[in-house]
Amino acid sequence: MAPRFIVEADGGSRGNPGPAGYGAVVLDAVTGEALAEAAEYIGTATNNVAEYRGLIAGLEAAKALDPSAEVQVRMDSKLVVEQMSGRWKIKHPDMRPLAARARAVFAPGQVAYAWIPREENKHADRLANEAMDAGKAGRQWEPGASAAALAARTPSRSAEPVAEPLEEPKAAPVGWAAPADLGTPTTFVLMRHGETALTPQKRFSGSGGSDPELSPVGLQQAERAGAALAARGTIQAVVSSPMRRCRETAGAVAARLGLEVRVEDGLREADFGAWEGLTFAEVRERWPDDLDAWLASSKAAPTGGGESFAAVARRTALTRDKLLARYAGRTVLLVTHVTPVKTLVRLALGAPPESLFRMELSAASVSAVAYYADGNASLRLLNDTSHLR
Repeated sequence: MAPRFIVEADGGSRGNPGPAGYGAVVLDAVTGEALAEAAEYIGTATNNVAEYRGLIAGLEAAKALDPSAEVQVRMDSKLVVEQMSGRWKIKHPDMRPLAARARAVFAPGQVAYAWIPREENKHADRLANEAMDAGKAGRQWEPGASAAALAARTPSRSAEPVAEPLEEPKAAPVGWAAPADLGTPTTFVLMRHGETALTPQKRFSGSGGSDPELSPVGLQQAERAGAALAARGTIQAVVSSPMRRCRETAGAVAARLGLEVRVEDGLREADFGAWEGLTFAEVRERWPDDLDAWLASSKAAPTGGGESFAAVARRTALTRDKLLARYAGRTVLLVTHVTPVKTLVRLALGAPPESLFRMELSAASVSAVAYYADGNASLRLLNDTSHLR
């Protein structure tokens, strides 16, 4: 049976038009658990544009969790609900492309709309105001809380009884144990893929480039990592980025562990645009101003339509929350890249975006973050390469 989600979305403009932002939250339709949040400051816009942008963000967050889901959208905007339900015509030219984007997220028939009073839409309204406050301060809203923390502060509005858990949480594996009073954490063991031909040359290698395979050294690193993790005996699932170097690394490790590899698109590396395949010095020579902007702000994207660190953070946080919900209480190996690993560590620590430039992350290194039911996260390990020596 397809999962059922509730999307609550809102948007606001301080001036109409004026400084605007949106917020959205995805809830489990049975338990009321908050699975993901999204918010963004969008500059000068009207209330209606902001509300539609919130709707789109909420639907995209729900799709990232499960594209087969049945979704009920709840909003306090009568205009958006009636227009998306097909009962009112969309006359304003600014609204038509936004409505088309919203309809394109899920297949026809997967989404239904319902109006709710403003007092029942407080979660999304709060997120929209947080986004506008962040914009006023000259920055973007950033995700920080885990799905467990969101659930703890989000009451269920479901008319159905709360479902019993499908299984009892597994005991904390030896070596990654949590204090008894905090319960069993969900632990992500974060592994960067092994070397490729581009790694020793320190060339930009993201999701928009050539998708290189592991080099002979990288294959050896993956084998050694697999042996070390198998000896530890704690990994209960393996999830990989779709990039070839990660799938090859994850495959070698999973073979040692006797597990299958699940591919998760949200774990892919940043897209470095026109910088793909180039060294830092080559980028500095060709696009010095773009590089300086990228180093100075997480909102700046690489030349040629690349992906900003802020965009990667939003994608990574959604993926994190999705995997926390799927693997609650388990220890999971995530085979991914430099930027997603550093982003997960940064979010766990509550560190600023510039901390990404202050972490070393070697090929085939292992880091670990534990996530607790009270919403706290604990960095257990960073850039461990002892298994490679």
